[in-house]
Amino acid sequence: MDINTIWYALIAVLFIGYFFLEGFDFGVGILLPIVAKDDTERRIVINTVGPFWDANEVWLITAGGAMFAAFPDWYATLFSGFYLPLFLILVALIVRAVGFEFRGKIADARWRRAADSAIVLGSALPAFLWGVAITNLVRGVPIGADMQFQGNLLTLLNPFSLLGGLVSISVFALHGALFLNLRADEVVAERSRLLALRLWWPSAVVLLAFFLFSYTQTDLFSRSGLVPGTLPVLAMITFVASTVLARLRWNGWAFATTGLTIVLATVVAFEGLYPRVMPSSLGKSFDLTVYNASSSPLTLRVMLIVAIVFVPIVLAYQGYSYWVFRRRVTRRSIPGS
Repeated sequence: MDINTIWYALIAVLFIGYFFLEGFDFGVGILLPIVAKDDTERRIVINTVGPFWDANEVWLITAGGAMFAAFPDWYATLFSGFYLPLFLILVALIVRAVGFEFRGKIADARWRRAADSAIVLGSALPAFLWGVAITNLVRGVPIGADMQFQGNLLTLLNPFSLLGGLVSISVFALHGALFLNLRADEVVAERSRLLALRLWWPSAVVLLAFFLFSYTQTDLFSRSGLVPGTLPVLAMITFVASTVLARLRWNGWAFATTGLTIVLATVVAFEGLYPRVMPSSLGKSFDLTVYNASSSPLTLRVMLIVAIVFVPIVLAYQGYSYWVFRRRVTRRSIPGS
């Protein structure tokens, strides 16, 4: 494995971690007004992700920084061509952060409703737009010989990518419901489990449609796994297992299987792309790859040393934070409830 491939794999791992972790707190934010019936329950729901949501976003920041340093042409083409969707994701994340941080600063019902709306919008919009962006990435977009994106916003808002957005927002919501089932008090937890069972069916419909549509729109299934097509099938199996396990009240395993579905789907995307990083719909000769879009070998080697030293430290710290805040959030833990 050459150093270009190593850096591509590292960036893929960062996005896998981001979608797995941010997926459940996006889902929690989306479901906030549905699973919580009063202000105390809303505080319980928010506090389940309170210690984690900002740390989860570090995975995205690190992935973007690694992409910029290791594959600058990929970064430039992606962020210029997908400028508006990525800008909207950034704005939504800022709005969500404002909702989390300032909700409890003023004891006013209207203020808290506005903060709750910010959390819902700031969770739902990125959850949808990430699906749109990744779907366009694997499908291919018009890139010319100068590595410039030659489309517009309507190019990105095609039926296949919009379906991908529906898949991501529905699966993240399901992931979030099962996370709440593990982390919230008994009333909210059971309400979240029942909601997860209801969410599974519409999620299954859009996921199956996306699965079938992908055969005609991409070449991912012919390129993923030691046996082509195995990883997408495994992702579908883990998704089906999540509802079975939730019905059996094997709650931890149900959450793990939705997380594994997200992980496998992301692996399918990145493995199916390789060695490309952005396929061009104008011709294979215009594809951006891990070789023609990369930094110099010296830059990649120096950054690899830095990553080997510091990434384990960050992982250890985040793992410790999850261990410290592992207990359920109950009404007794909410001051003044």
